[in-house]
Amino acid sequence: MILTDLLPAPWRAELTPLLDGDRLRALSAFVTAEYAEHTVYPPIDDLFAAYRLCPPDRTRVLILGQDPYHGPGQAHGLSFSVNDGVRIPPSLRNVFRELAEDVGVAPPTSGDLRGWAKQGVLLLNAVLTVRARTAASHAGKGWEAFTDATIRALNAREDRVVFLLWGGYARKKAALITNPAHVVLQAGHPSPLNREGFRGARPFSAANKALADAGRPVINWDPRG
Repeated sequence: MILTDLLPAPWRAELTPLLDGDRLRALSAFVTAEYAEHTVYPPIDDLFAAYRLCPPDRTRVLILGQDPYHGPGQAHGLSFSVNDGVRIPPSLRNVFRELAEDVGVAPPTSGDLRGWAKQGVLLLNAVLTVRARTAASHAGKGWEAFTDATIRALNAREDRVVFLLWGGYARKKAALITNPAHVVLQAGHPSPLNREGFRGARPFSAANKALADAGRPVINWDPRG
């Protein structure tokens, strides 16, 4: 299995020129073996859900996470999101609290963020797979170059993209965003372990202002539609 073969065609065309072939093959071999030998999240059918729901020409906002949730039934290919019916994780609860204070959206009872993705919010993790119950177990295996290529592809686009970088890890990716057409909005991580830097950042209204300033449609931040 070569991972790019699983990508939707528009993303495959964008990313293939930006990826080193040897590193891609090594990552593909690692991921294939992990799925064969261990419980890995998200399910392989959801591996590229973020890309499937949000084509490059429709991407208006990118929200970058670190790696998928590692508990049963949580990860489904979108950063911070969980399937309907799954308990909302603490970080996402903080996102919803900020959402209410920032743009007046009542906290949803479901953590499913597909409603954002379908509007052009690319919910991307820097590492796209994880072994069950072992956080960051697939970090440093090559996914970072893959997702950095995704950021570079969006950076090369002419239409404005707003990059929401939350937490120290995500904020390091700001160096990849060099096109003045785009806007980078940085904040602390929404984890409850981080006591400052996220709450009060007002990222949702700021993202919509940046889109409106560029003549792009704004996001309806209520994931329920």
